[in-house]
Amino acid sequence: MKILTSKTLLVLLIGLLAFNSPLQSQQDKSNRPSPPAQTTASVSGVDVTFDYSQPAVKDRKLWDGLVPFGKVWRTGANEATWIEVAADVKVGGKTLPKGKYGVFTIPGEEEWTIIFNETWSQWGAYEYDSEKDVLRITAKPTKSDQFYERFTIQLDDKGKASFNWGDLSVPFSIKK
Repeated sequence: MKILTSKTLLVLLIGLLAFNSPLQSQQDKSNRPSPPAQTTASVSGVDVTFDYSQPAVKDRKLWDGLVPFGKVWRTGANEATWIEVAADVKVGGKTLPKGKYGVFTIPGEEEWTIIFNETWSQWGAYEYDSEKDVLRITAKPTKSDQFYERFTIQLDDKGKASFNWGDLSVPFSIKK
């Protein structure tokens, strides 16, 4: 009877560990193939934060390949990219009210549409709804001065922002 109890406890312990391990790995996002990243700057005294995941090029064709032209993209990987602004700002010359927004893009060869949407907490762009767009701006993609293996969002305290991946950069401005 004592051996049966020990075996039962051992089986329960192994089962608990097997069940708990995947849950813990889901919470630790740093081990993902596209790890999380955050870019924060104080733009004219206004805190601006982008939260996103960084997919890698991995010798793939990015533009009009992995990321199709003319379709809404999550602007990164995993969960949708989001931005939080501590006060009203001008993005590409248009007002974005204080708040937290999902950031989506529609890439194009000559022009990108950058979208700020009410829904910031979702996986990818699967639940994207254009009716919840707060702001849309356009930006011109340019050839980057350097190669970015991982998708990177840059932002400085002067409000110069850009989405960068591979040899492409999409610059835009954020001002108070």
